[in-house]
Amino acid sequence: MNYTLILASGSPRRKQILSEAGINFLIKPANIDEENYPSQLNVHKVPEYLAKLKAEAIATTDNEIVLAADTVVIIDNQILGKPVDKQEAISILTQLSGRMHEVVTGVCLRSKDKTVAFSDTTEVYFRELTSEEIEYYVDNYKPFDKAGAYGIQEWIGMIGVEKINGSFYNVMGLPIVPVYQQLKNF
Repeated sequence: MNYTLILASGSPRRKQILSEAGINFLIKPANIDEENYPSQLNVHKVPEYLAKLKAEAIATTDNEIVLAADTVVIIDNQILGKPVDKQEAISILTQLSGRMHEVVTGVCLRSKDKTVAFSDTTEVYFRELTSEEIEYYVDNYKPFDKAGAYGIQEWIGMIGVEKINGSFYNVMGLPIVPVYQQLKNF
């Protein structure tokens, strides 16, 4: 690549995915209010909207591309955000238990002359989780920095996710296949 990629995120999972894909990047987290989106916006469009805001918050030079992303969990046409405490994490996981939900990641790639934005959706099916399993997970993994209060790559994903339709990496926080393709075409 003849440009420098700037990851506008402090997410350890996005860093891991890009690193494991062999993509070199620098980190400059964007500081935006992730709760600040138009209330009438379709919930499936929120992640792309927020990714664009994050990308716009990072200044670029001629040989830089900013990669920004935002991931949300949607159930019953409602966004489940990051839990603020143990009780909210338990409540969110109880709501997801035994049901299908969608994980939508919006991505924005921006240079000085070009912007590309897209979203990726994955359906995640949880088996019925016991209250003991939920509490064990929350107590031991403290998923307070994760949309939907879980990380699919962690214990709860291993014992609780029956199947997914879509990208595993999208659920982790970055749909790497379309990101890689867009970077190749940029």
